[in-house]
Amino acid sequence: MQLQEKRNYSPTEYLELEVISESRHEYIDGQIIPMTGGTPNHNQIAGNFYAALNFALKRQPYRVFIADQRLWIPKKRIHTYPDVMVVAGSLEFSEGRTDTIINPLVICEVLSKSTRSYDRDEKFAAYRTIPSFQEYVLIDQYKNHVEQYSKTDEKKWIFSEYEEDSNILILSSIEFQIPLLDIYDKVGFDGQE
Repeated sequence: MQLQEKRNYSPTEYLELEVISESRHEYIDGQIIPMTGGTPNHNQIAGNFYAALNFALKRQPYRVFIADQRLWIPKKRIHTYPDVMVVAGSLEFSEGRTDTIINPLVICEVLSKSTRSYDRDEKFAAYRTIPSFQEYVLIDQYKNHVEQYSKTDEKKWIFSEYEEDSNILILSSIEFQIPLLDIYDKVGFDGQE
């Protein structure tokens, strides 16, 4: 995708460019932002989490997606690609699309230096405008550290934090648990910070 000038794009213009692009881009209220490549740690963590979720939820009414599934957040006019998403029941798509979903139940982001503040603040605020969204998991790729936000009521969220190898992340919106040792399997922290 070649962007020659800084200007506002409509969601339709973004999607037309994105479907022919060789790389992925986020769309944030008129702006098209290139997504950077992931590190081996980022990919390993996202893959570990996705694989465990996908296996645990087989033959159940859930769909699990990793990295390349586009999400539309209409109230904030954002198209994004969460690292891992779980959808309960049938997929709901953005109007006129069959490649952009709008109804995630759980979203997981693997934090990087360049996106950690955005993922915790503005992105989480945007995700909270999605009616189906119930749980947010943030996984640090530079050290053992997982943050979990679980919705308990309208505009009420519980925060939990995990840092020890012996800790087990237990999701509240679906029946799933995973030890931190499994999330961080084959992940090396040496020289990553």
